[in-house]
Amino acid sequence: MVLKNFKLMGEMNVNQISTTHLLDTFSEVFPEDTSIAIADSRTFIYYKPSPVIDLQIKPGDQVKQGSATYKAFSLRRSIFSYIDSSVFGVSYFGLSVPIFNNGKPVNCVTAIFPMRKNYSLPAFFTVKNEDCWYPVAVSDILYLEAENRKAKIVTEQIQGYHKFNLSEIEYLLPSEYFIRCHRSFIVNVRAIAEIQPDFHSTFLLIMNNGDRIPVSQSYASYFRKQLMF
Repeated sequence: MVLKNFKLMGEMNVNQISTTHLLDTFSEVFPEDTSIAIADSRTFIYYKPSPVIDLQIKPGDQVKQGSATYKAFSLRRSIFSYIDSSVFGVSYFGLSVPIFNNGKPVNCVTAIFPMRKNYSLPAFFTVKNEDCWYPVAVSDILYLEAENRKAKIVTEQIQGYHKFNLSEIEYLLPSEYFIRCHRSFIVNVRAIAEIQPDFHSTFLLIMNNGDRIPVSQSYASYFRKQLMF
């Protein structure tokens, strides 16, 4: 229900939405320990901290690179992501939805959820290869690929399929190391050996095992910003 409400809001024209309306909607949907941030394309224009988590955002603060709000603006779509403490000094989960006006994202609403023990990111995933299951350390993953509605996880030693699809497993990966570069691929930036230019301002990633992963045009700009080149 929460994701559905967010998607519907993202489809609305910004002129139809007021801050009061958004906050009333959020109060009904989210628990009291959720903080709320509203931003335009450059700065935060509203912030309501919760008693449990406070990112110390003030109206007028720049939208920080790496934040959930920044990701939603950059990707031009709703995102739910784990954000580590390097951005605001506090780790959190962010659910962000851009609001469009004439096809352009002009505002973004973010629900900020506190980290709890049951929110901890996994250190291992278990993948199936033929008739056996193998635990794979997250740090050993080179990349993940969407295949047959499941996430194929590739390491230098083994590859196999996880029961979650790529979008579901994306939320369980540390965002400081794993970046989506294509609708079908998520890569571990520590496992990239080389970045080559490709057609139409896109890129080709050469991974440590020699596999070649495309960076699609939709993700090229976001990818460059994240890797700062």
